[in-house]
Amino acid sequence: MKILGFESSCDETAVSLVEDGRTVLADAVASQAEMHALYGGVVPEIASRKHVEAIAALTEQALRDAGCARSDVDAVAVTCAPGLIGAVLVGLSFAKSVALGLGVPLIPVHHIRGHIAANYLAFPELEPPFLALAISGGNTLLIDVAGYTDMKILGGTRDDAAGECFDKAARVLGLPYPGGKPLDELARKSRGGVYKLPHAHVDGAPLDMSFSGLKTAVVNLAHHAEQVGETLDRAALARDFAQAVSDTLVPRTMEAARLAGRKTIVAAGGVAANSVIRGDLERACQQAGRRLYLPPLRLCGDNGAMIAAQGYYEYLAGRTAGMELNAYATRDISEEIKA
Repeated sequence: MKILGFESSCDETAVSLVEDGRTVLADAVASQAEMHALYGGVVPEIASRKHVEAIAALTEQALRDAGCARSDVDAVAVTCAPGLIGAVLVGLSFAKSVALGLGVPLIPVHHIRGHIAANYLAFPELEPPFLALAISGGNTLLIDVAGYTDMKILGGTRDDAAGECFDKAARVLGLPYPGGKPLDELARKSRGGVYKLPHAHVDGAPLDMSFSGLKTAVVNLAHHAEQVGETLDRAALARDFAQAVSDTLVPRTMEAARLAGRKTIVAAGGVAANSVIRGDLERACQQAGRRLYLPPLRLCGDNGAMIAAQGYYEYLAGRTAGMELNAYATRDISEEIKA
């Protein structure tokens, strides 16, 4: 079954063709990162307009790359939540028109479910159940994945997402947007241990997290150094910041896996590309005797292949939608999206 997948929840327009949820036939992505770097972050209105400009040509490119005709498409999968609402609406509206024009099913996909499914493309042997750590620019969640479409949130951030904090810290350190990769590269130049940063705990919710205090601490350190004329050890601060995020994520991930009785752990999302977090997860899983799946870097960021992959399993579960399907800025990953 060949599924055409559309992703437009933020600043990447992505179209992919995936067969049977596991084999990528084509994966075309148009990034807007360079444009948004001028503003230090994503400008929603600009993102939406650029999606409109790119999506039709990108779809034709994906079909050419796959060597497929429009008639070869068996279904259309699309991100319908969560994300920047204008951006999501562009992809959803276009996907509706494609599904209607081709006379094929329309499959709604939750963006974070897609990130988790990116691992199915890299690891053919991976099957639920497992514990997923989903970490991106807009979401930080611990998810018990009992089945391909059966998911339950066990914990998550109470305020800022880990990825949003990485971008903010990078900006304070004078690094370009998006900040995750530049900050990771800077952090590798230091062993850290220079700056003491906060590690928040949520009373009564041991699996929940908070990153707003950490973000504020980094901002205050940088501003204080500037005000008093001190030299800021940028590499050390980057390293200590990444370690503070990892120290928040990894122990809770291991505890969530223990409580859920899962022997397999899966990481997903853009922040899963961070070398400190990847290394700490690998060591923790090795010590605990748990199997770890880390997506290759090319599948950590937003892409259409992950949406098409999850779309396959949503289709097998009978989760399709009509033309009344709407877009949502926020939506619980455990909810079935019908309209």
